[in-house]
Amino acid sequence: MDAWTADKTVDGWTADKTVDGWTADRTTADRGNVDGTAGEGSLARTEQRNPRSASIDRMSTLDLLHLINTEDRLVPEAVADVLPEIAAAVELAVAALSGGHRVHYVGAGTSGRIAVLDAAELIPTFGLEPGQVVAHIAGGAHALTNPSEAAEDDESAGAAAAADVAAGDVVLGVTASGRTPYVHAALTTARARGARTVLVSANRASPIAACADVHIAPDTGPEVVTGSTRMKAGTAQKLVLNAFSTATMVRLGRTYSNLMTDMLACNAKLRDRQLRILAEAAGADPARCREVLHAAGGDAKIALVSLITDASTETAARALAVTEGHVNRALRLLRPA
Repeated sequence: MDAWTADKTVDGWTADKTVDGWTADRTTADRGNVDGTAGEGSLARTEQRNPRSASIDRMSTLDLLHLINTEDRLVPEAVADVLPEIAAAVELAVAALSGGHRVHYVGAGTSGRIAVLDAAELIPTFGLEPGQVVAHIAGGAHALTNPSEAAEDDESAGAAAAADVAAGDVVLGVTASGRTPYVHAALTTARARGARTVLVSANRASPIAACADVHIAPDTGPEVVTGSTRMKAGTAQKLVLNAFSTATMVRLGRTYSNLMTDMLACNAKLRDRQLRILAEAAGADPARCREVLHAAGGDAKIALVSLITDASTETAARALAVTEGHVNRALRLLRPA
């Protein structure tokens, strides 16, 4: 018998492999010391050895994959623990972007690549204007596809990455270890320039946390491969940035319900999706949606407000301008209760 179970107990996820008898419990002990320090001396949690994966070089392929998958199940729970901190970061970003300021991501290695990916996807998904959310990776564009591990120690480059940060901006540093010099220098420089700062790490005892107004630190514990933070810590960073940026865009009115009204319809697939969104949200047939979308100059939000309220596209555009692009507010303006 080679059965695997995954049960969410009071303490978190419990995973048992009945043949080998090892368990993976997200208990207080697994989360580090009660005072929030890493345990095992000064080692960050991500640098500690995981006793559950000590025999991975002797496991079958399937058993190894089961173990990796079981460890990965700990990540969403760790992120759930830091939702209040993510919410605080979202509020900072909403205030910055709605006030005409910018959000900057800074990171190195895997953390930097995840940050670049998140920033780039906001443009087509939510129609965000280029330059509003900017990602800086240690080592520059070369580091996106090439190892550039030494670049994370370059404090002068980190300071330079924040050179164009202005008061009112938000700078979000991403570092699994919570100690990357490039990120530390960027956050220090940003704070000196009057920006609000956020740190995303996997180290609750991060020595650079004092540079951040908000510290988001999901404790994903030791990695399956010791120190390989592209695994659980990297997955947690992706979940945190997904949640942070998506919530920020929704709060800024970049969706109507759960529909991507602001997406850039720059290919055939996306143009078809745009028409489906209009048809579903407005209850109109595709031909009518196409007609109104054309009259709106391709602006799906204007077309949507026009379709729902039977107002002209000019009136719909004015209502959206007054309500800062929030469709629901524009609808209430044109159709008061």
